[in-house]
Amino acid sequence: METHHQFSIKTSSHSELVSITSQVAKSVRELNLQNGIIHVFVMHTTCGLTINENADPAVAHDLLHRLESLAPWSSSKDRHMEGNSAAHLKSTLLGSSVTIPVSKGNLVLGTWQGLFFGEFDGPRTRTVHLTALHSSIKSVP
Repeated sequence: METHHQFSIKTSSHSELVSITSQVAKSVRELNLQNGIIHVFVMHTTCGLTINENADPAVAHDLLHRLESLAPWSSSKDRHMEGNSAAHLKSTLLGSSVTIPVSKGNLVLGTWQGLFFGEFDGPRTRTVHLTALHSSIKSVP
């Protein structure tokens, strides 16, 4: 069985990491996904998804700082006429999707892990698309 869901995220900054763990968990409940996987995909080329530490907000700050160091916003050598090549690179570094196991209706994440939406060309309203793949196999321990 396959089911789909989507939700929007309205970002408020040019560059930010937004925890979307609770929205994805809510979608898992709405999709009645008990056991299987949830595939999360962003439908844009200047944002991304990552799983990382969600306990200390300084980690998100540091990740954004390091990404900016790797891909500064302005570069005299960029050719893309929209001027947002740095956002495209950051999106590529994070990736456009993640897949998370689901057991007994819950996301299977490590103690400190959370799912983050990375905005790199905001503020904007973005769409997150989810695909639930239901499994007939019993829950993982």
